[in-house]
Amino acid sequence: MNLKVTGLHLEVTPALREFLESKLERVTRHVDHVIDVTVTLSVDKLVQKAEVNVHLSGKDIHVEATDSDMYAAIDLLMDKLDRQVLKHKEKQSEHRVTPQVQPEATL
Repeated sequence: MNLKVTGLHLEVTPALREFLESKLERVTRHVDHVIDVTVTLSVDKLVQKAEVNVHLSGKDIHVEATDSDMYAAIDLLMDKLDRQVLKHKEKQSEHRVTPQVQPEATL
């Protein structure tokens, strides 16, 4: 998994990067085929915004969250991302058809 963290009007500290990596582990537990993750952290006046683009095999997921605290925004972001990844995983498993066993006809 490639992780790219970008800060707009914000310096990405090692503590923020470590916090993001620990939160992303929760997502990678659900799906093992995460190709690329791009996180953008930005500050606009008093609003802290966190965005993430996750490139899975066959799907790109974009999620964003805002809050007054950056760590809270990241928590909200990871909760939303977790729900989206689980939803994608459920849709993929529904498409796989299991063969129905036909009962043998007795004559």
